[in-house]
Amino acid sequence: MSDQKIPQVTAKRLPLYYRYLEKLHAIGKQRISSADLSEALQIDPATIRRDFSYLGELGKKGYGYNVTYLLQFLRDFLKQDEVTNVVLVGVGNLGTALLRYNFYRSHNTKIVAGFDEDEAKIGKDIDGITVFGMDRLSEIISLHHVEVAILTVPVNVAQATTDYLVKKGVRGILNFTPARITAPPPVRIHHIDLTSELQTLIYFLKKYPADEDAEENLEEVANKRS
Repeated sequence: MSDQKIPQVTAKRLPLYYRYLEKLHAIGKQRISSADLSEALQIDPATIRRDFSYLGELGKKGYGYNVTYLLQFLRDFLKQDEVTNVVLVGVGNLGTALLRYNFYRSHNTKIVAGFDEDEAKIGKDIDGITVFGMDRLSEIISLHHVEVAILTVPVNVAQATTDYLVKKGVRGILNFTPARITAPPPVRIHHIDLTSELQTLIYFLKKYPADEDAEENLEEVANKRS
């Protein structure tokens, strides 16, 4: 089941379901309906049922979903018991903030090192994470079996840094720079453009007020958020 192919839009929502189910499990909630999930996560209930249908028979009509069972199923499916080590390249203001955050809500993702070319930053410790020079990248990747990198470098060196990361064995890059970097398959790149996301949010606030066409745009907005 863990190797099953599902739509990418569904795959992006599964961690959202997992995090919410963790909260329910922590307070002793035993079952939940798709309608309750919909209200909490602002995702259309039909979308939730369709997402879960790709994974098998996870719930019962009239009963809903068993929280403990569904949480364990998603933990196994998402491999939540496996820790993924990550490196961050570019320890500027944003990079420093991400190092301090270090996925504190996640038990399976951990930034193990930061990298920068600025001699003044190399050797510093940021909330327990050491900043290394780029010449130590291969060593750290090998030591911690790293396959994922977060990119927060200046835009003018984004592509060159990406090429270097790929050469050193990185297979996934979370790109926070405005540059539309590229890499050969099978390397995956996810772009996080904060300026674009903010502009999109402002556009939706102006063009789609909450009291107009809310039902029609619910799933579109939910997909954007996921």
